[in-house]
Amino acid sequence: MARFFAAPHNISDHSILLSPEDSEHIKVLRLRPEELFTICNGNGIDYVCRLGKFNDGTVAEIVSQHPSLGEPTIKCRVYIAYSKGERLDYAVQKSVELGASSIILFKSNRCVSIPNNIPKKVERLQRVALETAKQCGRGMIPTVTDGEDFDSVVNDSVKDCQLSILFYEIEDNLHIKQVLEKHFPPLRKSEDHVTTTVSMITGPEGGFEPAEMRLAQTKGIHIVSLGPRILRSETAPVVALATVMYHTGNL
Repeated sequence: MARFFAAPHNISDHSILLSPEDSEHIKVLRLRPEELFTICNGNGIDYVCRLGKFNDGTVAEIVSQHPSLGEPTIKCRVYIAYSKGERLDYAVQKSVELGASSIILFKSNRCVSIPNNIPKKVERLQRVALETAKQCGRGMIPTVTDGEDFDSVVNDSVKDCQLSILFYEIEDNLHIKQVLEKHFPPLRKSEDHVTTTVSMITGPEGGFEPAEMRLAQTKGIHIVSLGPRILRSETAPVVALATVMYHTGNL
């Protein structure tokens, strides 16, 4: 079923006003009047719709509504260091698929490549997040923002967050599994997890510097390993996020 997003102010009790872009997309799809499609309000509610009375794709008629099934029960903020080529595209796309609530990009001391025009890069990756959210059935569109430098990211990652994790390829004492088992113990029926928001930070191609690790530790961030193999910069956030989602029953 085709999926679109609409701003809440364009949604009334019985119909939804579609954006010009989505109207054009509906024309391309050649949806018939009886065919159903989904419009999400970006706040976790899905509307099952069909074409409105004009059948031109500008207005959708609401048939039914229900909570979005694609949203996890936990909020994961993913901090990803800038990397070269299409690695960021891959990391952002897969993070959205896996359920990230937001994606924050940042400059680290060992970044191999930093975009010349960061606002333009972030804007393009936000479009990637939008298209991915449509494809995978998300109930909201994760935001993609520039978190500036490592110091700013470290401070931001612990705000309004119950668990903040940094993945370090040299760490050999503390594994992600140990941290998750401590913060997400097995639940009895009807219980809720105490931890609701997780921040996770992954590094650039060159890894993190020891000084960056020391700074993170002073803020109470858990420095953990993802295993004995060194993962690429675009693979680490995907594996980290998948691990958290699996452990919390969101996969």
